[in-house]
Amino acid sequence: MLELLLLLVCASILVSGILAVCLKNLMAAMVSSGLASLFAAVAFLLLAAPDVAMAEASIGSGLATFIFLYAIRKTGYEKG
Repeated sequence: MLELLLLLVCASILVSGILAVCLKNLMAAMVSSGLASLFAAVAFLLLAAPDVAMAEASIGSGLATFIFLYAIRKTGYEKG
């Protein structure tokens, strides 16, 4: 059961990463990138690495996504 859940989370990481590259809208691409990072945090948690999962969720998914979204909004490049 755990292997199936981990496989599903890894597939979600791949889909989110592909969407981040293929989307034309920069805001949507950055949100998709943040989702990939959040799914990676879940994968780390499933692999029994809670310290790495917390760091990935807070810095990778939270802080980095917020900073990139803020920069995209301030520069006015929302449309891509």
